[in-house]
Amino acid sequence: MYKHFFKRFFDFGISLIVLICLSPILLVITIWLHFANKGAGAFFLQERPGKNGKIFKVIKYKTMTDECDLDGNLLPDEVRLTKVGRFVRSTSIDELPQFVNVLRGDMSLIGPRPLLVQYLPLYTKEQARRHEVRPGISGWAQCHGRNGISWTEKFKYDVWYVDHLSLAVDLKVIWLTILSVLKREGISEEGQATMEEFNGFN
Repeated sequence: MYKHFFKRFFDFGISLIVLICLSPILLVITIWLHFANKGAGAFFLQERPGKNGKIFKVIKYKTMTDECDLDGNLLPDEVRLTKVGRFVRSTSIDELPQFVNVLRGDMSLIGPRPLLVQYLPLYTKEQARRHEVRPGISGWAQCHGRNGISWTEKFKYDVWYVDHLSLAVDLKVIWLTILSVLKREGISEEGQATMEEFNGFN
């Protein structure tokens, strides 16, 4: 009952309250990032696969500039990541605009993180089960290591969530996520500004 009915009401209600309460802070962060990103803007939209693989555009705060090398190629992430962007990312503030995605029904508060569209053909049949539910702002994998664990471990946690989705699990994820954010754990993989790309063999 929760999975097919009450979860959507839970998501919508919590997201609406969060956006209303945090609107002054979000406005300040938006202006701050606009200038820190050297005119590259404060938000970026990127296509991601949602429930059943349906493509939608995820909304995130932009934490990097659009600086390029002499050949016009974007500089490495760790070079383009600004001090402000690093703070926004380490505190998970960059995820807050996704509450709009939750209101729209593209995402859920809790679920497997929406990954890149290009990963879709790389999943095994078991890994692809992560798309049986709406993707989430946080998930079972995020509160068990976030970007600090391997892709194999992350997908196992995602599928576990699909098989055990319940209000109790969602509440536990919310609590563990808050603790993880406060401790700033698992923000990036060792030696990476973010998580390394998935190539089907990680």
